[in-house]
Amino acid sequence: MTLRLTLISPATNEALREVRFDDDAPLDPAGVARAEAVGSAVDPSPRAYCSPSPRCRGTAEALGLPAESVDALAGCAMGRWRGQTLMAVAAAEEAAVSAWLSDPTAAPHGGESLRDLRVRVGAWLDGLRDGSGRVTAVVEPDVVRAAMVHALAAPDATAWRLDVRPLTAVHLSGRAGRWNLRAGEPLG
Repeated sequence: MTLRLTLISPATNEALREVRFDDDAPLDPAGVARAEAVGSAVDPSPRAYCSPSPRCRGTAEALGLPAESVDALAGCAMGRWRGQTLMAVAAAEEAAVSAWLSDPTAAPHGGESLRDLRVRVGAWLDGLRDGSGRVTAVVEPDVVRAAMVHALAAPDATAWRLDVRPLTAVHLSGRAGRWNLRAGEPLG
């Protein structure tokens, strides 16, 4: 049997619009309205999960998905950069941002490295392969990127080359120990 996993990126919130490292801000009214408007485009799955962030939980709710929050699907832990804009961090810690963007094992913010995120998400993804059927997960954009990199067995730094827009779906199908990818389908 084949497992069909749909990863949905969350709707917008203030942190996303400000290019700010997420600080558990909920969806804004525009994000809720957009998610509700495209909810009919999401096929209900027997199993639905979400990142534990308020943005992902709110998106799942607005899409009409009764999703279970899963810690393994949390966005990358950003340590002391949490809640700050990328522009402010880059101005204050130029070398640290450069290291973070060029070395997947770097975690100059004191949080989680890109590689650690990919390993965590990959372990969850591989655990799903034991099952079959359809699964939907509303997850942070960095989790979508980590899942795609893992599924393709691509180098960790590839994650920086993948753009994940709000309310888009990435489809992974797995069987016989491998994943296939269909990327970037807008909802609605």
